[in-house]
Amino acid sequence: MLSTYFDSYARDYAYYKGGAWCYEDGCLYRGLSALHDATGDGRWLDHLVRLVNGQIDPTGEIRGYAAEEYNIDNLLPGRALLYLDRHTHDPRYRAATEHLAIQLEEHPRIAVGCYWHKLRYPHQVWLDGLYMTLPFKVELGRATDRPALVADATRQMLTALTLTFDEKSRLYRHGYDERRQQPWADKDTGLSPTHWARAIGWMAMALVDLVECLPAGSERDTLASHLRELSVRLKQLRTPDGRWLQVIDQPDLPDNYAESSATAMFAYAYLKAARLGVAGVDPEIGQAAFRSLQENALRPDGKDRIVLWDVCCVAGLGGLGGVYRDGTPAYYLSEPLQPDDVKGVGPLMMAEAERLRLSQAALADRR
Repeated sequence: MLSTYFDSYARDYAYYKGGAWCYEDGCLYRGLSALHDATGDGRWLDHLVRLVNGQIDPTGEIRGYAAEEYNIDNLLPGRALLYLDRHTHDPRYRAATEHLAIQLEEHPRIAVGCYWHKLRYPHQVWLDGLYMTLPFKVELGRATDRPALVADATRQMLTALTLTFDEKSRLYRHGYDERRQQPWADKDTGLSPTHWARAIGWMAMALVDLVECLPAGSERDTLASHLRELSVRLKQLRTPDGRWLQVIDQPDLPDNYAESSATAMFAYAYLKAARLGVAGVDPEIGQAAFRSLQENALRPDGKDRIVLWDVCCVAGLGGLGGVYRDGTPAYYLSEPLQPDDVKGVGPLMMAEAERLRLSQAALADRR
C-alpha cells in the first residue's frame, strides 16, 4: 500500500544535505503536510515535527540557513513552519519564519520585480523559483496580516508567466535572463532553449497552490485561466501510458524518457485544480498519471523495497561544479537519475493526498 511506502520513506529519510535547511527536505515536508491535511492521520504530523525540529533550535534559529546567500530554494521549507505553527502553536516555528521573511524583503530582483533565482544566478528567473517562494510568501502574508506580501507574490507570478511563455509551443521555458548575458539565453527573448518537464511541473504546482491561497477576484481568475490553458496543452503531450517526458515536447528525441517527478507534479496539479473547481481541468488526466506511476515507476529495488524510479536527480542552467549546463535537450537527458529522490516522492505524496480528497468528496456526494 502507498501509505506503507510513504511511512517507511519518512521514517528512514536522511536529510538531503546533512541537516542543512534546503528545498529538497521541503519537498518531503509538503508531502507530509498534504497527507496529514487530507487524512488527519497523526503519523504524518509526527514525521513532520520530528524532521523539522531537527533543523531548528528552541529559539527558531535554522540550521545551515544564511539569508545573505539569497538562495530562493531555501524558502520552500518555510511552508512547513507555517503548517506546524497552525497545528502546534509552538513559538519556535513562527520565530523561524521571521528569519525567512527577512530574505523575502531583501532578496534581489530583476528590473520588473521578480526575484533573482539565486545570488550566484544574477538577473535570472527560473520556473523552479516560483514554487520555492511565491506560495510561501502568500501564506506568510495571510498568516501575519501582511497583505503587501500577498500582492507582491501575485504580481511576481503574473509577470514571470509572461516572461517565460513561448508562444510557438504554448509552454514555459525553464529560465529567463533579463541581461541576455548567459550563453543559454536567446539574445532576443532571454529564454533558455528547451522545455524541461520538471521546471513546468514546479510552475504548475505554484499556480494551483496560489489559486488555493488567493481570495476570489480577477488575479485569482487570471491564474486559474493560465492553469486551465496549461492543462489543455499538457493533455496533448502525455505518453501513451499517461506520463510526461523529461524533454516534454520532443517525443521523437532519442533516449527521451517518462520522468517521474514531473509526472507526479502534474498529477497533483490536475487533481488539486479539479478539487478547487477550476473549470476545464480534467481530473481523470491526473488520476491516469497517478495510476501510471504506480504501475510503471513504483517497483522493487532488488531488496524487497518499493522504490520510485525514473526521477531526474537535478537539472539547472549555467555553470556548476565545472560543468556548463546549456539548457539543450542533450543536456537535460545527460543528468543522472536518482531512484526515490525526494523531488519525486514528495510530489507523489501530494498527489496521493489530492486523490484521497477527491475520493472523499465523491463519496460524500453519493450519500
